Amino acid sequence: MTIRILLAEDHALVRQGVRLILDAEPDLEVVAQAADGAEAVAIVREQEIDLAVLDVSMPRMTGLQAARELSRRRDAPRILMLSMHDNEQYFFESLKAGASGYVLKSVADQDLVEACRAAMRGESFLYPGVTSTLVRNYLERVRRGERVQAGGLTPRESEVIKLIAEGYPSNEIAEALTISLKTVERHRSNILAKLGMRDRTQLTRYAIRAGLVEP
Repeated sequence: MTIRILLAEDHALVRQGVRLILDAEPDLEVVAQAADGAEAVAIVREQEIDLAVLDVSMPRMTGLQAARELSRRRDAPRILMLSMHDNEQYFFESLKAGASGYVLKSVADQDLVEACRAAMRGESFLYPGVTSTLVRNYLERVRRGERVQAGGLTPRESEVIKLIAEGYPSNEIAEALTISLKTVERHRSNILAKLGMRDRTQLTRYAIRAGLVEP
């Protein structure tokens, strides 16, 4: 059976290269492409997709946000995260978002095909060397009592903080999310209070650490 793949990546050249890798396999076929997470979610609503390969960092809606949205669907596809970041924060966020694996772009030609097949078998795929290092670091931080993830933001608040970090003014955020300006300002106040922050600079730094925007 051919695995129907949705490939979401905002850089066209990278997307083309990844598609060539996948389409070269007899059991894999890229049947849809997206340039951001919102487009990927919309495609899954309209087409039958077995596997979504999502870039972690994309404009408008990140791959992480899209993965969370897709994972809530009754007929959710399998999900793989594709990233240029060898970063434990992104790794753990990907697993929490419902992804079956995390593949580095730098070795996609070696690992991605295997990761796709593993995901469809219901198995997890982690790039070589990541498991022991990341699990060890995570457990050490927990033992030290560190907060591994700050905030406890709602999905809507995550959307707002992403757009704030990308430099959008409140009126454009309201238009993009189809909410009122007053609601945007309320979300902003709630976000600042939850995170214990004061301004856009601090919110932007948080958004980068949380994988909402690229550094």
